[in-house]
Amino acid sequence: MSMTSIERVINTFNRKPVDMIPICTKPWNETKKRWRDEGHIGPDEDVWEHFKCDMRDSGGLDSTIDLDFKPVILEETDQTVLKLDGNGAKLRKHKLHEGTAEAVGFTVRDRASWEEYAKPRLVGFNRRRITLDQYRFDKKVAAEKQRFLSWNVNGPFEMMHPICGHENLLMGMALDPDWVKDMVDTYTSLIINHLEVVFAEEGKPDGLFINEDLGFKFKPFMSPAMYREIMQPGHTRIFAFAHSMGCRMLVHSCGYVEPLIPGFIEAGMDCLQGMEVKAGMDLPTLFSKFGDKIVFYGGIDARTLISNDKTQIDEELKKKIPPVVSGGGGYILHTDHSEPPEVDYETELYFVDRARQIAAASVRAIR
Repeated sequence: MSMTSIERVINTFNRKPVDMIPICTKPWNETKKRWRDEGHIGPDEDVWEHFKCDMRDSGGLDSTIDLDFKPVILEETDQTVLKLDGNGAKLRKHKLHEGTAEAVGFTVRDRASWEEYAKPRLVGFNRRRITLDQYRFDKKVAAEKQRFLSWNVNGPFEMMHPICGHENLLMGMALDPDWVKDMVDTYTSLIINHLEVVFAEEGKPDGLFINEDLGFKFKPFMSPAMYREIMQPGHTRIFAFAHSMGCRMLVHSCGYVEPLIPGFIEAGMDCLQGMEVKAGMDLPTLFSKFGDKIVFYGGIDARTLISNDKTQIDEELKKKIPPVVSGGGGYILHTDHSEPPEVDYETELYFVDRARQIAAASVRAIR
């Protein structure tokens, strides 16, 4: 039984049999450059299609507060640059590699600065916030190749912390929750207002994929009760919008977020992507608890790929793949993070092929 990619993914969401587990690879830009420089991928070749990914992401939404602001360089060295950006944030970034910027200072720090500087610029619809050329291209390719296409957008939390920083945001959740609720509501409306226009004009995707990094090592950023009170109302609106469009709802979250998963499910999440191993997330454990309610996407320790050691990769795959496959399906292959440039091209190929071999053997064993 041979399936198209979209049939394979939809069956996975419905926990029905598939001919093989669906896959998606997401190497860093630095990784793709290395593989291109080494001659493994053509200069203009579509990386999603090179690896025959069953899924691809597109879209995006510019949530910058001031779209007319030109970033100002405040300080520069051989390795770093400190800039003031359109969110009123001072961020120090490394020049030589990708990574999280160091937050130095913020214009928005509390309710008053939010209402004065940010909120008035974020209401309503602004066509400059969306770029459709890439979506049109990805939608065309997905239709031709029968791939599952998701619109990828940052969620409210990922839009809030760049304007005020994690510390101010989390302190606000504890000391002035109504301020943060207003930010959640404002950014939720920003997302829905823009995607309504995009999907009406350009056609809807198969899924909506939001990025919400809500945890760090062994802890979520907030308690389940705080999530339900402050964040969940926004998620419920976004997830309901996705479902009203006939889209599956996928959520990416780095860090340890297991305590928040019941709230995600209540809000309407269909699939959790990520499951960061070094933060304490364990795919088989999560699957045993929630596998009858949601699909899992990822959860394979990227550090085993970074090792470029086939034995380590085999051990990780044999520990993770059989439980989710023999437990009824509902799994999409990916690491617990995007693949950094330390990962060899041959390692990526091995990872995909070996995972599918192990999955197929596990399914045969239970038939």
